[in-house]
Amino acid sequence: MKSSTIRRWSFIHTWTSLICTLFLLMLAVTGLPLIFHHEIDHLLGDAPELKEMPADTPKLDLQQLVLKAQAHRPGEAMQYFGWDEDDSNGVIAIMAATAGTHPDLSHTFMLDGRTGEAVEMPSANGGFMMTMLRLHVDMFAGLPGKLLLAFMGLLFVVAIISGVVLYAPFMRRLKFATVRNEKSQRLRWLDLHNLIGIVTLTWALVVGVTGVISALSDLVIAAWRNDSLSALVAPYRDAPPLTELAPVSRVLDIAGEAAPGMEPDFIAFPGTRFSSEHHYAVFMKGGTHLTSHLLTPVLIDAQTLAVTAVGDRPWYMDAMLLSQPLHFGDYGGRPMQILWAVLDVLTIIVLGSGLYLWWSKHRRPRVQEASV
Repeated sequence: MKSSTIRRWSFIHTWTSLICTLFLLMLAVTGLPLIFHHEIDHLLGDAPELKEMPADTPKLDLQQLVLKAQAHRPGEAMQYFGWDEDDSNGVIAIMAATAGTHPDLSHTFMLDGRTGEAVEMPSANGGFMMTMLRLHVDMFAGLPGKLLLAFMGLLFVVAIISGVVLYAPFMRRLKFATVRNEKSQRLRWLDLHNLIGIVTLTWALVVGVTGVISALSDLVIAAWRNDSLSALVAPYRDAPPLTELAPVSRVLDIAGEAAPGMEPDFIAFPGTRFSSEHHYAVFMKGGTHLTSHLLTPVLIDAQTLAVTAVGDRPWYMDAMLLSQPLHFGDYGGRPMQILWAVLDVLTIIVLGSGLYLWWSKHRRPRVQEASV
């Protein structure tokens, strides 16, 4: 490779890395506890726990749970019902001042599916893990914060690619994994920086790309609403506002008949951003670990309970739905969590050593001048 080409790639690698490094360090540090968010919630006592009851205790129907939720937070609107992954008796309820309130301003709690008793979820409403999540997702800056982090993620991907380009001529002079311990401290760190960087290359690219996609989730959802969802609810465009909603007691059975072989993930109530003003939207998922992250909406008329559409997922929604759990290592259980955590720590070392290498390179002339 020509020296001019190397200098050009070196310039790209240096400045894309420098611009995004502080943001990436923040993302890596906040991402580490998010990998183990279930475990940390239990450790901090933020995970909701339901009372022990006989296994055959009957469950309330959904409409009874809606009434229990409304009694717990009177005057607020139902937004979503979901099901707890750790306890089949737990129903996650999300409510807010209006159905269309932004998710950051909503309140999340759990209902005991057998009694309707409300159990608060501190971690979902401002606890330690929610603080880590908001810092990681948007730095408490909403959409502008997400777009900034998406741009930083793109710079990170460019920095990785340029680093690989520079690594090839560098390693022609050395054997793979060589660390020149007999040389200066800066050269030792340069060798470690290159070694760890190339070892974590695939993971860093995966996390960088999925992070960019996740950061653009608001735009992806908006595109889905304006495209797919708008087409599905087009016949209701001029319909008068609903004055009364049909009970939700049977919506899961209705959705199950419309999407056989799938199970419910969550219900979006009318007026939320995942539904329309006239529909319950039941999002159904597959039974495998992979397909459980791919959601198919079943739209049910909120007045007649007739199924009006079973939506197809556009490719960009699939990309978003698959990227989010992959970003946090949420596909392979505990072994994948540990692997993700180790690679996260190694990435922190790469980022920190990159800063040190740049600082030491530009500090040396000043040190030499001071010593003359």
